[in-house]
Amino acid sequence: MKQLSKKDLEYLQGMFPVGTRVELITMNDIQAPPAGTCGTVQYIDALGDIGILWDNGSGLSIVLEAGDRIRRV
Repeated sequence: MKQLSKKDLEYLQGMFPVGTRVELITMNDIQAPPAGTCGTVQYIDALGDIGILWDNGSGLSIVLEAGDRIRRV
């Protein structure tokens, strides 16, 4: 995986600032919370992975490059 450009990272941080509430649409992970689970954005790293604290206690990150999808709520 490669790092996002500064412009792309800033765009993503603008779309999902820390503290933003999100809802899971789909996650490509066997341990993923069920679709519809809500959570709070904790960080976005240089690869563009979005760290989320899910309401069910999970801390799995969203990996957009892997096909994971969320929406703001």
